[in-house]
Amino acid sequence: MQITMLKAKLHRATVTRSELGYEGSCAIDGAILDLSGIKEYEQIQIYNINNGARFTTYAIRAENGSGVFSVNGAAARLACPGDLIIVCAYTIVDQQESESHKPKLVYFNEKNEVLRSATSIPVQAAG
Repeated sequence: MQITMLKAKLHRATVTRSELGYEGSCAIDGAILDLSGIKEYEQIQIYNINNGARFTTYAIRAENGSGVFSVNGAAARLACPGDLIIVCAYTIVDQQESESHKPKLVYFNEKNEVLRSATSIPVQAAG
Protein backbone atom coordinates (compact mmCIF):
# COMPACT_ATOMS: atom_id res chain seq x y z
CA MET A 1 0.00 0.00 0.00
CA GLN A 2 1.16 3.54 -0.71
CA ILE A 3 0.32 6.59 1.38
CA THR A 4 0.51 10.27 0.44
CA MET A 5 2.24 12.17 3.24
CA LEU A 6 3.40 15.70 3.91
CA LYS A 7 6.95 16.16 2.59
CA ALA A 8 7.48 19.84 3.38
CA LYS A 9 5.54 22.79 4.75
CA LEU A 10 6.46 26.47 4.54
CA HIS A 11 4.31 27.99 7.28
CA ARG A 12 3.04 31.59 7.28
CA ALA A 13 5.16 32.92 4.44
CA THR A 14 4.24 36.38 3.19
CA VAL A 15 3.45 36.81 -0.51
CA THR A 16 5.91 39.39 -1.86
CA ARG A 17 4.57 39.61 -5.44
CA SER A 18 1.73 38.40 -7.62
CA GLU A 19 2.41 38.46 -11.35
CA LEU A 20 -0.73 37.78 -13.39
CA GLY A 21 1.16 38.09 -16.70
CA TYR A 22 3.89 35.64 -15.72
CA GLU A 23 3.88 32.15 -17.23
CA GLY A 24 2.68 30.48 -14.03
CA SER A 25 4.02 28.86 -10.88
CA CYS A 26 5.22 30.18 -7.54
CA ALA A 27 8.72 31.62 -7.28
CA ILE A 28 10.28 30.85 -3.90
CA ASP A 29 13.63 32.00 -2.51
CA GLY A 30 16.11 29.29 -3.63
CA ALA A 31 17.67 28.99 -0.19
CA ILE A 32 14.23 28.22 1.24
CA LEU A 33 13.64 25.58 -1.43
CA ASP A 34 16.96 23.97 -0.51
CA LEU A 35 16.22 24.09 3.23
CA SER A 36 12.76 22.55 2.78
CA GLY A 37 13.72 19.94 0.19
CA ILE A 38 11.16 21.25 -2.30
CA LYS A 39 12.54 20.83 -5.81
CA GLU A 40 12.21 23.32 -8.64
CA TYR A 41 9.19 22.34 -10.78
CA GLU A 42 7.77 20.18 -7.98
CA GLN A 43 4.01 20.34 -7.52
CA ILE A 44 2.96 22.34 -4.47
CA GLN A 45 -0.29 23.21 -2.77
CA ILE A 46 -0.79 26.78 -1.56
CA TYR A 47 -3.26 27.64 1.20
CA ASN A 48 -4.02 31.36 1.55
CA ILE A 49 -4.62 32.19 5.21
CA ASN A 50 -6.12 35.60 4.36
CA ASN A 51 -8.87 34.51 1.97
CA GLY A 52 -9.12 30.72 2.32
CA ALA A 53 -8.11 30.01 -1.30
CA ARG A 54 -6.43 26.65 -1.85
CA PHE A 55 -4.71 25.92 -5.15
CA THR A 56 -2.12 23.77 -6.90
CA THR A 57 0.88 25.03 -8.84
CA TYR A 58 4.60 24.26 -9.01
CA ALA A 59 7.68 25.80 -7.44
CA ILE A 60 10.31 27.74 -9.35
CA ARG A 61 13.54 29.10 -7.94
CA ALA A 62 13.87 32.76 -7.01
CA GLU A 63 17.14 34.41 -6.04
CA ASN A 64 18.79 32.90 -2.93
CA GLY A 65 18.33 35.09 0.14
CA SER A 66 15.68 37.26 -1.54
CA GLY A 67 12.74 36.21 0.66
CA VAL A 68 10.61 36.06 -2.50
CA PHE A 69 7.27 34.26 -2.55
CA SER A 70 5.74 35.33 -5.87
CA VAL A 71 2.43 33.81 -6.92
CA ASN A 72 2.25 33.92 -10.70
CA GLY A 73 -0.09 33.36 -13.62
CA ALA A 74 -3.76 32.57 -12.99
CA ALA A 75 -2.98 31.87 -9.31
CA ALA A 76 -2.09 35.56 -8.92
CA ARG A 77 -5.85 36.14 -8.69
CA LEU A 78 -5.85 34.03 -5.51
CA ALA A 79 -3.03 35.71 -3.54
CA CYS A 80 -1.95 39.33 -3.16
CA PRO A 81 1.26 40.83 -1.78
CA GLY A 82 1.03 40.81 1.99
CA ASP A 83 -1.16 37.70 2.19
CA LEU A 84 0.02 34.93 4.51
CA ILE A 85 0.27 31.52 2.86
CA ILE A 86 1.15 27.96 3.69
CA VAL A 87 3.00 26.06 0.97
CA CYS A 88 2.94 22.25 1.12
CA ALA A 89 4.58 19.52 -0.91
CA TYR A 90 3.59 15.89 -0.58
CA THR A 91 5.29 12.58 -1.27
CA ILE A 92 4.11 9.03 -1.75
CA VAL A 93 5.69 6.42 0.51
CA ASP A 94 5.00 2.78 1.14
CA GLN A 95 3.54 1.51 4.41
CA GLN A 96 6.96 0.69 5.89
CA GLU A 97 8.44 4.11 5.02
CA SER A 98 5.39 5.86 6.49
CA GLU A 99 6.32 4.62 9.96
CA SER A 100 9.53 6.68 10.05
CA HIS A 101 8.71 9.49 7.59
CA LYS A 102 9.28 13.00 8.94
CA PRO A 103 8.31 16.14 7.01
CA LYS A 104 10.48 19.26 6.86
CA LEU A 105 8.57 22.16 8.44
CA VAL A 106 9.83 25.72 8.04
CA TYR A 107 8.33 28.68 9.93
CA PHE A 108 8.69 32.36 8.94
CA ASN A 109 8.41 35.84 10.36
CA GLU A 110 6.69 38.71 8.50
CA LYS A 111 9.90 39.37 6.47
CA ASN A 112 10.09 35.74 5.26
CA GLU A 113 13.08 35.11 7.48
CA VAL A 114 13.25 31.59 8.84
CA LEU A 115 12.28 31.53 12.51
CA ARG A 116 12.83 27.81 12.95
CA SER A 117 12.48 24.44 11.30
CA ALA A 118 11.15 21.17 12.66
CA THR A 119 10.12 17.67 11.67
CA SER A 120 6.91 17.37 13.69
CA ILE A 121 3.86 19.41 14.61
CA PRO A 122 2.97 19.60 18.31
CA VAL A 123 -0.05 17.57 19.39
CA GLN A 124 -3.17 19.74 19.37
CA ALA A 125 -4.69 19.96 22.83
CA ALA A 126 -8.40 19.44 23.38
CA GLY A 127 -10.43 22.33 24.06
